[in-house]
This record gives sequence, C-alpha cells and structure tokens, in this order.
Amino acid sequence: MIKLFRYFTKKDYCILFFVVSLVIFSVFLDLRTPEYMSKITRLVQTDDSTMKEILITGGHMLLCAVLSLACTICVGFFTSLLSARFSRTIRRKIFEKVESFGLQEIKKFSTSSLITRTTNDVTQIESLIAMGLQLLIKSPVMAVWALLKIIGKSGELSLVTFTGVIIIVVTNLIIISIVSPRFARIQKLTDQLNGVTRENLTGIRVVHAFNAEKFMQKRFNNVNEELSGIHLKITRTFALMDPVMNFVMHFQHLGIYVIGAYLIINSSLMNKITMFSNMVVFSSYGIQVIISFLMLTFIFMIFPRAKVSANRINEVLDEEVSIKDGNFAGDVSEVGTVEFDNVSFKYPDADEYLLKNISFKVNKGETIAFIGSTGSGKSSLINLVPRLYDVTDGVVYVDGVNVKDYCLKDLNNKIGYVPQKAFMFNGTVYDNVSYGDNGKEKVTLKKVKEAVKIAQGKDFVEKMDQKYNSHIARGGTNVSGGQKQRLSIARAIARDPEIYIFDDSFSALDYQTDAKLRHELKKYTNNSTCMIVAQRIGTIMNADKIVVLDKGECVGLGTHEELLKNCDVYREIAFSQLSEEELKNA
Repeated sequence: MIKLFRYFTKKDYCILFFVVSLVIFSVFLDLRTPEYMSKITRLVQTDDSTMKEILITGGHMLLCAVLSLACTICVGFFTSLLSARFSRTIRRKIFEKVESFGLQEIKKFSTSSLITRTTNDVTQIESLIAMGLQLLIKSPVMAVWALLKIIGKSGELSLVTFTGVIIIVVTNLIIISIVSPRFARIQKLTDQLNGVTRENLTGIRVVHAFNAEKFMQKRFNNVNEELSGIHLKITRTFALMDPVMNFVMHFQHLGIYVIGAYLIINSSLMNKITMFSNMVVFSSYGIQVIISFLMLTFIFMIFPRAKVSANRINEVLDEEVSIKDGNFAGDVSEVGTVEFDNVSFKYPDADEYLLKNISFKVNKGETIAFIGSTGSGKSSLINLVPRLYDVTDGVVYVDGVNVKDYCLKDLNNKIGYVPQKAFMFNGTVYDNVSYGDNGKEKVTLKKVKEAVKIAQGKDFVEKMDQKYNSHIARGGTNVSGGQKQRLSIARAIARDPEIYIFDDSFSALDYQTDAKLRHELKKYTNNSTCMIVAQRIGTIMNADKIVVLDKGECVGLGTHEELLKNCDVYREIAFSQLSEEELKNA
C-alpha cells in the first residue's frame, strides 16, 4: 500500500498536509465541547454564577460545533479531490506499464485480470482515500487525545473506558484475521468473472450457433455464486461488530454513571460538584473514544480489500519487462535487410524449442516467404523481427544491427506489420488506415486512398455511405473478414516502411483478389523487403526465396522451382494444393 504513495505529486502532498491539519483542528474543536459542558455544569451548581456566563460558554461550545462542521465539509471535499487525482494517476501508470508489456507479460497476468486491476482494484484504493483517509487520521488522533484528557482524573472511571477499548480492539483483530484472506480470493474471483463474461461476449456467435447458452450460464453461475458466498461470509463476520459496539457503548455509559454515582455519594460536599463534572466529562470523552473506534471499524472493513488491491496493482507496476529498449541511435550500414543467424526460440516456461538453428538473409527489394505445416513455427519466427518475443539463442539483425540494440520505437518505424488476425479499432476507415506514428509526417487522406487502392479495398470502401469517413466498429464487426484483412494490409502500406511483414494475411481473400493484391503490392514495394507467411502455394510461388519449415527446423531454402526439385516437404504441400499441370504453368 505504502509503495503506491510514490506516485503522489507535490500538489497531492500539499492537499494531504492541508487535510491532516484540518482533521487535527476538527478533533481539537470536538474535544473542547466536553470541557465547555463541564464548565456549564459547574456554573449551574455555583451560586454566584450568572446567566450571561452560561450563555457565553454555550456560545463558545456552539462555535466549536459549527467550526468542526465546516472543517468536516472541507476535509470531505479535499479527500475526494485527492482520491480522484490519485486514482487518475494510478490508472495512467498501469495503462502505460501494460503498453510496455510484451506478449509474455500479457499472458502472465491475462487480459481479464489486467482489466480488473485497472478498474476495480483502483476503485478500492480510491474508496479508501475518499472515505477512509479522514477516518484513518481522525480516529487514532481523537482516541489518543481523548484518553490523555481523562487519564489521571479518576482511576475508576478510566478503568471503565479502557475496558471498553480493549474489548473493541480484540474484536476487531479477530474479525480482521478472519476476513483478510477472503479479500484476496474475492479479487481473483472478480478476475474470473470478468474473464467468463468477456469470453461469452466475444464468442457470442459461437455460443448461439452451438446452443451453448446453458453451458455458459452454468460457468458464470459457478463463479458468481462462489463470489457471492464469500461476500456474504465477510458481511456476516463484520455484522458481529454492531452488537459488540452497542454493548460496549451502553456498558460504558452504565459503568460511568454507576461508578460516578457511587463516588459522588461517598465524596465530601466540596468534591461532589467536581465529581459530577468529571462524570459528565468522562461520559462525553468515553463516547468520543467509542466513536473513534467505531470509525476505525469502518476502516478495518475497507482496508484489507484495498491492501489486496494495492498489492495486485504493485504486481503490475513492478513487473520486469522482458522486451527492453536498446540504445542504438547511429547510422546503419545496410537498409532493408533482415538476417537470422542460427536462431533458436522457445516460449517462456516451455521445455522444448519451437524453432531450431534458423539461418537466412533477405536483402532490400526481395521477397521471402515461409511455408510449412500447422505448428511448424512460421508465425513465431516472423514475430521475432518486431520483437513481440526475443530469441532464445542466436541473433536477429535488421539493417545489420541486432534488433535487441534498437529502441523499440525506431525498430517499429522500419516495419509494416500485418498480423494473422486482423484487428480494427473503433473509428473511421481513415482512422484505422492512418493508425499510429510512423516517425514521419502524418498520413494524409491521399495516402490512405492510395494504400486502400493497392490493398484492393477501394471498391467496398467507396460504396460505404461516408466512404473514408465511414464508421468501423471495434474489432471490425461491421465488415467482413476479407475486408478487415484488406484494411489491415492498407494500414501497413500507408506507413511506407522498409520491411513488410505479412503473417498469413491473405487467407481470407479469394484467389482473384489475392492475385491482384500481390501484383499491385509487388509494384509498390519493389524497393522494400517483404516477409510473407502463407499456407497457399499460389501466394508465395513468385517469392525470391522460400523457407520451408517442418517441426521448427528449416528443411528447405530456395525458389519455387528449386524446392519442387530438392525439398520433399515443399513438394508434398504443393501437390496437395495444385495439380502437376497447374504447377508447371504457374
């Protein structure tokens, strides 16, 4: 929890200092009230006192109450301001940290958990500051200050107050020890609930298609009922505090008046007024002490969950990022080259290597393609170029420089990446194609139109109501799979990168569109390097180099004609898709 306060700004600390000052002043005013009550009691019992003295003292007591109310209102406003500012800062820090994560870290936390940590967990911290900060400061200050004021005035009455305090403290400690472990479970179940809901919404078409509504409802209900059960157990445990607090409060009142009456009866006439005044003061201060611990009980209710949330937030903020920026800022000796030098790779925590001893080099203006059976490591191989993962052994060079030495921003500006699963962001066609920062001037509408035309998307885009300003829903749910792929390809073209990476990016296109797109792309990218992962022989047969992968190993490297003669794996793939005559005429 304390580690999060490192994100407090100077202005936040100024607000906090002001809040603490107001709270202490408010406590001072609240504790002055019993003293005025004691004075009024003595004035009433004194023969030579006047009504004016009683009214003046009463006026002072009323002024203290009004000032205390004003302080409380100000504290409420500034604690709300502080909590809102702090939660805004924490959410921004979490988002920035997650943005720096590689795929390894994303998989470690899971998407649903990161969403919960950015929203629900931050809300728990915000609630603690907004509602609990005032009580957290006021309660101990008031309790200690009130106890100091009554210590030494009457040992018997002090004993009654201390007995009530001990009962409350012990009860709180027992309750906290019971509920604390359950709060950690609540946050994990919230992650699961978020995950199940997200999975259901994302795959709603599959759920409907397979009549799996009851199955998904059962999954949701299992998590939901367990979460509700833990909430009920915690609520029932905290419910024990009400009868305990009521018992202590009434016990203290009764004890003070019974013992006070006994002491007054057995005291001399001169001390009776003093003893009665002390009894009134003890009764008032005793209530202040009980109220202090009552407020602390509320803190004990929200603090354990906030502490769990703070730990979960710190886990994200303190996570060591596996993909780190390099510091290379010099001139490159080559342009548009990609080289794999004896590269091997395995996923984190995996026992076996997915890729083994891969070596090749592609030069500027060349096209290299990768083909192989499902699971042979094609996508994993090209993901090493933009450093979505880092190699386990060997080196990947871009423009003659180890990719690990590049600043990630500079490396990404060299690359136009089209992922296997095309993703569209909420916005317009123009927003999606001109997306991101390529380190150059902003992508113009003219450039977007050119990129869409090359990607064979002009026909369907210009048929939309607002053409390039037409709305694209999140995930591209209002366009087809092939249209998403073409817009995703256009996004890469609009960057004018040195290196294009196409990760099975033509799979949703028909053969005619595929052929036209590759023809136009070849003319446009003749000065750029292209890396293509594909399943179709027709997509890659004209590549300058083809790498054939089988079980993570390179079993063939050459042109289409060379591999048909020399590589059994390539020949098997080719004949499974095209006839011998089609291959000869290709």
